[in-house]
Amino acid sequence: MASNKRTPTIKDIARIANVSTATVSRILNGQPGYGDATRERVEAAIAQQGYTRNAVARGLVQKRTHTIGVLLPSVTSQFASELLGGIETEAHSHQYSAIVCNTDRNGERTAEYLNVLAEKQVDGIVFTSEFLTDEYEHLAERLNVPIVLVSTMSERYQIPYVRVDDQKAAFAAVSYLVERGHRRIGMVAGTENDPIAGKLRVNGYREALDTSGIDFRQDYISYGDFHFALGKQAAVNLLDRAPEITAIFAASDEMAVGVISAAWERGLGIPEDLSVIGYDDTAMAMMATPPLTAVHQPIATMGRLAVRMLIEGRNEGVVLPFSITERSSVGNRA
Repeated sequence: MASNKRTPTIKDIARIANVSTATVSRILNGQPGYGDATRERVEAAIAQQGYTRNAVARGLVQKRTHTIGVLLPSVTSQFASELLGGIETEAHSHQYSAIVCNTDRNGERTAEYLNVLAEKQVDGIVFTSEFLTDEYEHLAERLNVPIVLVSTMSERYQIPYVRVDDQKAAFAAVSYLVERGHRRIGMVAGTENDPIAGKLRVNGYREALDTSGIDFRQDYISYGDFHFALGKQAAVNLLDRAPEITAIFAASDEMAVGVISAAWERGLGIPEDLSVIGYDDTAMAMMATPPLTAVHQPIATMGRLAVRMLIEGRNEGVVLPFSITERSSVGNRA
């Protein structure tokens, strides 16, 4: 049998506490202008009636819903987990909530989710690890939703972003291998047509070889998709056609673990026979066997900063520093 109980309103609370609706509103929103006795009566009425504020309705009055949308191409990766941890920590500290949308790796659902987040009246969107196409930019502009990009940027539009310099970070990773005596260095790269992390990390790899006087070989690059399974397959293909390689730079930690797995299956020791360096320095790097040397980018910090930029309305590009975390997967080559 359906309940006939009516949902209490702010007017009900005001009537029971014998105050104005304006006073109830001030108490609900933490504003001054009332005494302790009044606050106690209102809080007692709220508890008695089981009153819950409607966030969207409150946002219509205040022009804010205190919600942030997050667009991610994969919510299962270690990168996504650490980024979301930073986003949610910062959002919670400002009394905001996060709505997380999995756009899929090929971005099929991106435009759909931009519309959904606009309907939810989010105060802003964190757009992560995906190329911002003209379609997405025009849609966001039409919906009038502010965006901060994370681990990506737009060369055509002036949109605030938080990232590291992927090309310089990749250059540093490959140079690290060269400094340890490696000359036959392969790369397990991300998505081939990705204009952000994919191409920039390949550019850094090529630049480091050139700077070190090492000829670039196209057959020393094998493409995956930043994730374990295709990273492992890319490593298998690379080691099949170039077994003389002594070191591999992988464009993500997940793919680096795939390289280690492929090497183990063919009896190669890490780092005795093959050195491996990853990119991201997630928890996965510490859990790998052996522990993975990796380019460290401050993923959680990127998430926290993106939220602050949205809340504060900052319109700037921020490039954060990277470093190399040394563990046990890279050895010296005489």
